[in-house]
Amino acid sequence: MVGRQPLMASPDGTGESESALVDQARAGHTGARETLAQRYRPPAYVLALQMLGNRDDAMDVTQDAMLRFFTTLNSFDSERRVQPWLFTIVRNQVRDLWRRRRRRPGDSAPDADSLTSQLVSPAASPEADLRRQQLREEVWRALATLSSEQREIIVLRDFHDLSYNDIAQVLGIPIGTVMSRLHGARRQLRARLEEGGRHHA
Repeated sequence: MVGRQPLMASPDGTGESESALVDQARAGHTGARETLAQRYRPPAYVLALQMLGNRDDAMDVTQDAMLRFFTTLNSFDSERRVQPWLFTIVRNQVRDLWRRRRRRPGDSAPDADSLTSQLVSPAASPEADLRRQQLREEVWRALATLSSEQREIIVLRDFHDLSYNDIAQVLGIPIGTVMSRLHGARRQLRARLEEGGRHHA
């Protein structure tokens, strides 16, 4: 089509590179914007759900975050990774929602049933994967009892596999704080899991 430039392939041949997509989206390339949305909306939604524990709230936050993502695209350094930047926007949107509802993030835990029902995928062979699903449910129920500060850092590291540098960028804290906070959060999660195991023994 006239006026549209071809998308650049990533070096590994698996698709468009982040920087190429961002540059072309800035230039008004509709295909690049659609690809960015398709690539990053799902993890943004999962993060919002993991922080909020409510599907409708997570969908609203994701929609607002993606809108802000594209309206601030010109200020983004295309040499940086997109996901930490987008996760920062999601986190800010979540905290804005908490403030609008006059709730502090740690005041109440998300609904553990909502988390497990949304994030435990049905297996093709339920019998074979039953124990794995049970373990995931136990982890989510324990995670839902932690403070938002503890919950978000575990989610970013252990579920989204962000590096310490990326987490520091998302949370706006030094790497040393990331490491110490993650250590404390994992210790609390382990204690909650052990406590839950004793209750079910």
